[in-house]
Amino acid sequence: MPNYQHLRLVRRQERLERRKRPGFGVVVDRPQPKSHADKLSGELDGAIAEQQKRRKPEYIDPSLILRVRMDGYEHEVDWEGAGLTVLSTDVDRTLVLFSSTDDLADFRRKLAEYGGPLKVGNKNPSHAGFIGSIAEIGDIEARDRIGVRFREAGFTEPGDFRDEDLLLVDIELWDTGRKEARERKAGQIGKYIESVGGEHYDTYVGPSLTVLRARVNGKALRTVLDLTEVASVDMPPQPDLATQEAIDLTLPELPPIEELAATAPVIAVLDSGINAHPLIDPFLVAAIGVPESLGSADEFGHGTRVSGIGLYGDLRRQIEAGQFASAARLAMAKVVNERGAFEDRRLVPSQMDEAIRRLHGEYGARIFIISLGDVNRVYDGGKVGAWAATLDELARELDVLIVVSAGNRSPRGGTRFEQGVTEYPTYLTEASNRLLEPASAINVLTVGALAHGPGLAQDEADDVRMRPITQALEPAPFSRVGLGIGGSLKPDFVDLGGTMIVDPYIQRMRQGDTYPSAGMLTLHHRQFDRLFTAGSGTSYAGPMVANKAAQLLTLLPDASANLLRALMANAASIPEAAVERLRGLQPGDLHRVCGNGLVDPVKASYSDDHRVVLYADDVLEVDYFAVYAIPVPDTFQGGGRRTLRVSLAYDPPVRHTRSDYAGISMSFRVIRGMEPDVIFEHFRARTKAEGKFPEIPASNNCALRPGPEERERGTLQTASVEFVRDTAHHGDTYYLVVRCEGGWAAPITATQKFAVVVEMEHQTELQLYARLQARLRV
Repeated sequence: MPNYQHLRLVRRQERLERRKRPGFGVVVDRPQPKSHADKLSGELDGAIAEQQKRRKPEYIDPSLILRVRMDGYEHEVDWEGAGLTVLSTDVDRTLVLFSSTDDLADFRRKLAEYGGPLKVGNKNPSHAGFIGSIAEIGDIEARDRIGVRFREAGFTEPGDFRDEDLLLVDIELWDTGRKEARERKAGQIGKYIESVGGEHYDTYVGPSLTVLRARVNGKALRTVLDLTEVASVDMPPQPDLATQEAIDLTLPELPPIEELAATAPVIAVLDSGINAHPLIDPFLVAAIGVPESLGSADEFGHGTRVSGIGLYGDLRRQIEAGQFASAARLAMAKVVNERGAFEDRRLVPSQMDEAIRRLHGEYGARIFIISLGDVNRVYDGGKVGAWAATLDELARELDVLIVVSAGNRSPRGGTRFEQGVTEYPTYLTEASNRLLEPASAINVLTVGALAHGPGLAQDEADDVRMRPITQALEPAPFSRVGLGIGGSLKPDFVDLGGTMIVDPYIQRMRQGDTYPSAGMLTLHHRQFDRLFTAGSGTSYAGPMVANKAAQLLTLLPDASANLLRALMANAASIPEAAVERLRGLQPGDLHRVCGNGLVDPVKASYSDDHRVVLYADDVLEVDYFAVYAIPVPDTFQGGGRRTLRVSLAYDPPVRHTRSDYAGISMSFRVIRGMEPDVIFEHFRARTKAEGKFPEIPASNNCALRPGPEERERGTLQTASVEFVRDTAHHGDTYYLVVRCEGGWAAPITATQKFAVVVEMEHQTELQLYARLQARLRV
């Protein structure tokens, strides 16, 4: 596929003050008690009857498993008081409940009391808070038990498994009680599998996890999917072969290192220092200590590991390709000591300020990596910290791109370590898993982590006790999540950062530093011990994004940091594996975990025949607006599915002491089928004497998603609209309106820098680029 340079957006030459904007609100309904109780009773009877039909009494003690969706609080204590045990909770308030009997007498009594006459002196029905919060009661269907890896392979319904298919599977059971009871249940299911022609190889019963490994044909698998006691059936994890092999490489075995131009971008890393290494030495331009007394040697090891990925990205791919190619030159500022701690005698903001100013001013660094975080400062949604504010101020003043890791958290430990598997991915959205400072900064790129794979070593692939948590491109179990200040989207992006596995032999979760196949391959800080090592963490996802930014800056050496951010946002998408894995969480949680997604560096850098990117790197006066013409060729107006996407990045002044942290806000709209004069009249400020502004009908306002209320909370905004029907009646030019709204910073700054990117993509292979290029020449 050809790679073309992106095209420039054309700005309409007008200078008009913007008009102020209004807001809106929402209303919610509650069910009537009698009809609601009757509905729930009917759903309960139906779910029980369905399970009774599927039971296999000759082998397995009967259990009742229900799925319940709540509208409000989960009421776990109330469910237990009604004779049901909560097995699983999702953040979308879906519960899985267990009962050893079918009668549910206590729960039925509460249903009847809720739906019956009001008791004397009561204003509300009995159990209103509990029963009134139940939206729906249902059965768990066979399709719900099909595991993630099977679904990714295209098996979404029981009927997708053919009778003759012979499948190796891992069968996980619900945690329905004490270990002895689960052992008995697992034994019963193992016998049942053998009775239907399968082979039962192994069983693991841990503190909360019960798994069987078996080989079954498709017909037997469909019957297993019908077993009430089964939580999921999936393919076994696949081992990671590449990392251990690469770690063992010696100097004579290294592929050649490609030369790099002396004008290549400089990536600066603020970390624990840097050591001599054959893959670093050709590209190192500076190594300093801030303060100088720290020196620059990397005794802790973290700085060398982060730098290796910043220079090379995914090192395993480079080794597979047979050549090392660095995306940038490297500068290092050592800001933490040999224990990985900040110096007692220096303020962190002053260290950041000195290091960034020196590496930018003396060595030309434009991209900075900070894979450090304050473990004592989990961002709680309130005011951001001084460290974050310092980075925001430097990003704006120096026009540099700062990449910050979202932070790490070991999700489970001690006797709860198995919940690393059983409660994934729900624990990602726990309050204690929010970003670490300074990841809440708004003018920087915050990066969370995706797993590079299951992380299981080759020699343990057949051990059912060793439990991977993820597959490739699913959220890493340790990655921290947003949102940012004011509900802004954070993290901005995700990238590969390794994963974790559950190891029952040592009773804990393990990651790349002690279990290399679970980590990202990178450089070891003591080259004479070995050249490579591995690590897991958002510390490695951040430099992956910085590496892509360096590739982009090589092509566009004059690009502002805002333009780099906007182009990367426009080229980002959430991998399907992550979407599937996070299905069932609350609306919005997908973006809380993954932000805008994974950046495609080729899409960020180039247009092609049927996907064209137009951009502007610009400045706007505060409280004014700009209008850009978007040419729409006839090939884009009809004939198939096509997408228009817009991304905006800006770097407002910030004030750490204010809850309205950003002093300026910006937004955009795309208008079609209207003359530019009408658009200017609609958006400009008007006096009372001039009367009401001309309206723009809803059909002429492109319905970009996410909508303005959601996307305008951040300084990096992206939204898109998909067209299926013919749009020729809207004309051959759309207009992008960018508005700048002054807040508390309006009296102290006259202008705001920003970048905006528009992408037009047609799914059919058409010569869209050539037509747009011709229109722009005219």
